Amino acid sequence: MKETFDFGGIMKKRILSLLAFFSAAFALFAQTENYKTYETTDKNAPVVYFTREITPESLVKVYKAMGWQPHGKVGVKISTGEPPASNYLRPSLIGKLVKDELGGTIVECNTAYGGSRATTAMHKQVVKDHGFLDIAPFDLLDEDGEMEIPVNGGKNLKVDYIGSHFKNYDSYLVLSHFKGHAMAGFGGAIKNLLIGFGIGTSTKSSGKSLIHSGGRSTDNSFWGFTSGQKNQDLFTESMAEAAKGVCDYMGNEKGIAFVNVMNRISIDCDCDGNPHEPEMKDIGILASTDPLAIDQAAIDMIYTYKNKEGDSAKSLINRIEQRNGRHALEHAAEIGLGKGTRNYRLVEIK
Repeated sequence: MKETFDFGGIMKKRILSLLAFFSAAFALFAQTENYKTYETTDKNAPVVYFTREITPESLVKVYKAMGWQPHGKVGVKISTGEPPASNYLRPSLIGKLVKDELGGTIVECNTAYGGSRATTAMHKQVVKDHGFLDIAPFDLLDEDGEMEIPVNGGKNLKVDYIGSHFKNYDSYLVLSHFKGHAMAGFGGAIKNLLIGFGIGTSTKSSGKSLIHSGGRSTDNSFWGFTSGQKNQDLFTESMAEAAKGVCDYMGNEKGIAFVNVMNRISIDCDCDGNPHEPEMKDIGILASTDPLAIDQAAIDMIYTYKNKEGDSAKSLINRIEQRNGRHALEHAAEIGLGKGTRNYRLVEIK
């Protein structure tokens, strides 16, 4: 039987594909062209300090500008980075702050997705290989199990599970590498705050699973709750809720502060051992005692980035939009994370 060539059908598919492409491109253009930042002159708004320089000295300088005074034993929450080539914050950059200024202990929890940091032994080896033991002691918060903390005002979460060593520290600096993220759209202070403190799969309950599933699972079945827009929004809402639980536990700015380093800004997170190469230049370092304000300021800098050939934030913005990543900020404001406002005052440190 003679085969027929469906030229019309092929052309229809191509036209629909082109229409989808141009529709997405137009939507992205509209998002950035009409974007309005949340920066304000309101003296009651939380302050975000900013420096364009990314050096060990400028990191200390912008941190000091906050005027935050940690007390007692200080934990510094970072991402220790997935091997072999993730964009984690290098010890050469953060050592002066962590070791000399804070005298802190680097803290982390195991991962829930497998990889090279899913077990205690593997994770400790990565920490050693990445050079973090050269600048500070290291504590795996969920090495000896979990602790439960309340989540007040949450829609999806009433409790969260975090590493049991969390209670051993009096103050925390959440030191984050701001970048894209395959599931959350972007990762900054809020994500480092809640997913980082949430325990992995080494204990009976997993805070990470609880958050990813929107409060419906504490084991590896959470992957069944990760597809579709509704599940995505429940995930980002749960991120904000778990972050509020941690901040409330620490007495908010009395016990916890935040720094976002905007360098090597890939569309992929530091949990990706082979991330996409950054398509935009470094921006700088932000510091604040308010996790919502600091992430909103970082997002504003991404969405108002002056794009040019070979230096563009478009891919990152597209990832954030595809994951509805900014919904985490909307929900954080609704439940009162930080001062409960996305508005902030930006103070540049030169």
